[in-house]
Amino acid sequence: MKVSSFWSRGRDHFFTWLPVLMMAVFALGTWWLVRNAPRMPGTEVERPLRHEADYFMRDFSVRNFDATGRLQSEIFGVEGHHYPDTDTLEVQTPRMRSFDDQGRLTVATAKRALSKGDGSEVQLFGNATVVREEAAVKGGGTLPRLEFRGEYLHAFINDDRVSSDKPVELLRGNDRFTGDVFEYDNDTGVVNLQGRVKGVIHMKAAPR
Repeated sequence: MKVSSFWSRGRDHFFTWLPVLMMAVFALGTWWLVRNAPRMPGTEVERPLRHEADYFMRDFSVRNFDATGRLQSEIFGVEGHHYPDTDTLEVQTPRMRSFDDQGRLTVATAKRALSKGDGSEVQLFGNATVVREEAAVKGGGTLPRLEFRGEYLHAFINDDRVSSDKPVELLRGNDRFTGDVFEYDNDTGVVNLQGRVKGVIHMKAAPR
């Protein structure tokens, strides 16, 4: 084969494949630029949050205030873990204090608690108790001490309510009640007990 004929065929093949080679080079260059170009803020793809604690605390307290600066609630705990996916705080051996609009104190304890990040709701697990201390009322008189006991209690701080779908014992002064499901509204002072309800009421002695 003559050299001139070999180079002629090679040149023809080269020019035939040149557009394909140029497209390949252009594609590789574009891919490289996209891969190495700096990303604008906010263009990162957000990864779904996993249920993993982003921070923990030991021997701590967390306070929540209303818009006027009044203390609404306070949680003390031996150990706490915050989970960003649900914005909840899980507390071991919690003790919680809250105050209603009239400044009446309610104290809650349990083996474990799960609180919303804004402190509006607290779920108590294991040997849970919620106590509202005796308090004076407008116009004279007092409200008797109230205590709720159960393995699970759900406190709604903003609505001033306590409820449970598990058996609960209620102590009101010297009176005692039990039920399978209950709800208590502190604003109205009404307790709603359902299921197998039992109660023992101590009658007050009539004045002489």
